[in-house]
Amino acid sequence: MGRRDDTPAVDRLQAVPLYHQIFLQLREEIISGERAFGSRLPTEEELSESFGVSRITARRALAELAETNLVERKRRVGTHVTYQSPARPIEGSIEQAIESLITYGRKTQVRILELDTIAARAPITEALEIAPEAPVLRVARVRWLENQPISHLVSYVPAELAGAMDRAALKATPMLSLLEQAGVHIGAATQTITASLADAGTASLLEVDIGSPILRVSRTVLDVARRPVQHVLAQFRPDLYQIRLDLHSARA
Repeated sequence: MGRRDDTPAVDRLQAVPLYHQIFLQLREEIISGERAFGSRLPTEEELSESFGVSRITARRALAELAETNLVERKRRVGTHVTYQSPARPIEGSIEQAIESLITYGRKTQVRILELDTIAARAPITEALEIAPEAPVLRVARVRWLENQPISHLVSYVPAELAGAMDRAALKATPMLSLLEQAGVHIGAATQTITASLADAGTASLLEVDIGSPILRVSRTVLDVARRPVQHVLAQFRPDLYQIRLDLHSARA
């Protein structure tokens, strides 16, 4: 089996130092909002184990994050995110957004890469507001349009809401529709869109060159009681997918 999509990794054949590779991965998670303001980063020991590097390398990565004012490090307290996005949120209709996402799901073909129940870890635990090691369904998919891959998505759903989500159901029905069929009443969603560059894994899945521009979307869907019911990390080919916002004056 190959490396899982959300398993941290470094490329020891690259000229880029290992600590800087770790820094770049963590920086993207912070800037994209996956690691929220105030959240705790892994310790040096945890990073060392996750990436398979020495603690000195992990320490240098965390130090570089601190030097760029993305985190604050304190003895006996740990490393916490201090970065806050300068972008102001834009409000929109959740009904229109959900309808658009379901339509996108129905108009594209899906290939399921992975489907399993895992023990959640940060930053997924923070996004879904669940305890560490709580069971979540993890689904990795590629969506296709007219014989071209358009997006790579990794979705997480609390295990208690994922009973009907087997391979057959997920190939035939968008995940949001399955959540609604399970009795979930969707009330809101938060979404962050950032620009990124395709790494080797993403480039292979989306059939683009390494280093190609990619749209990266982090989205958390909430029910009417403001409970997170789904967290999605998605990467899109910008030549095949665009996000349009229709803005209207409040004075109209």
